[in-house]
Amino acid sequence: MEVQKPQTVEFASFVTREVDEVRATVNTVFSEARFDVVGNAGDLVADFAVINLGALTVGKVSYGTPVKARTGELGYYHVSAPIAGSHSVRQGRGPVWYASTRRAVVVDPASGDNLIADYSPDCATINVKIDKAALVGQLETLLGRPVQRRPTIEPSFDIGSGPGLSWLNLLSWSLLDRDVPDGLLRQPIFAGRIEQALLEGLLLASDHQYRAALDAPPPSMRPAAVKRVMDAVREQPAEPYDAAALAAIAQVSVRTLQDAFRKNLGMSPMTYVSEVRLQRAREQLKVSIPGTVSVTDIAYRWGFAHLGRFARRYRARFGETPSQTLRCLCL
Repeated sequence: MEVQKPQTVEFASFVTREVDEVRATVNTVFSEARFDVVGNAGDLVADFAVINLGALTVGKVSYGTPVKARTGELGYYHVSAPIAGSHSVRQGRGPVWYASTRRAVVVDPASGDNLIADYSPDCATINVKIDKAALVGQLETLLGRPVQRRPTIEPSFDIGSGPGLSWLNLLSWSLLDRDVPDGLLRQPIFAGRIEQALLEGLLLASDHQYRAALDAPPPSMRPAAVKRVMDAVREQPAEPYDAAALAAIAQVSVRTLQDAFRKNLGMSPMTYVSEVRLQRAREQLKVSIPGTVSVTDIAYRWGFAHLGRFARRYRARFGETPSQTLRCLCL
């Protein structure tokens, strides 16, 4: 199953002291909830910063005073990762779990009624709403096979170190990028890769019934599968490939493809794509007449969206700049 890439990224921010406005925002961004202030209502300063990444909605939220919220069955995965303070979560009739700057809490799509409470006054969280079909699709891409059941994620995982901390840092960066005019997340191809990385990151940072399969060494792959990818890339090098698309061509998981490329070619699949594109760009630069085409035109034609990065890679690979090759008219 392929994860659909977002066409646009939506950013929003909102600050209010009005309880009714907070309720409306929570219901719109995340889920219908009974929201109440249990601390001093005069201290309420609700601050929302939200980004929509297709299959994920990421929101940085703080209230400035203790609050609580009750929800019904969500229908999606919800992760609460505090970056300050703490709060508690109870799913259905299960035990109470505490979210803190060291531990995130995951609410299952079918958990039943949920109570989110015990907010410390300084609590600020990054909340992530995750489409369950998209998470299953990314899991199938990683494993290279369909799965019969969606992942049942353990209610708590580490965000103070290791993969969980890396995942939290990527979420934080995504929120910061909303303040960058014409930033990378406003480019659909890049936004799709961040969406994919966040889905994979959750699967690799948390515990669930597929972790052993994800952690196991990738199965061996016949060189013929590597050749399928190489042939496809050489035939259409300018296509917007990513790791998942290349794995689909090879009909294996992303990890298996990466392992096979390193063993057979000494490089990653995406590095191979870049090498083929560089060669094609050089071939065109060498036969083009200066003034009839620009380096920028050729770079874009062969899939290089960032001209400065293209020029650096080109010089490192061939010992001259793209402009020097264009002026050379060498055959």
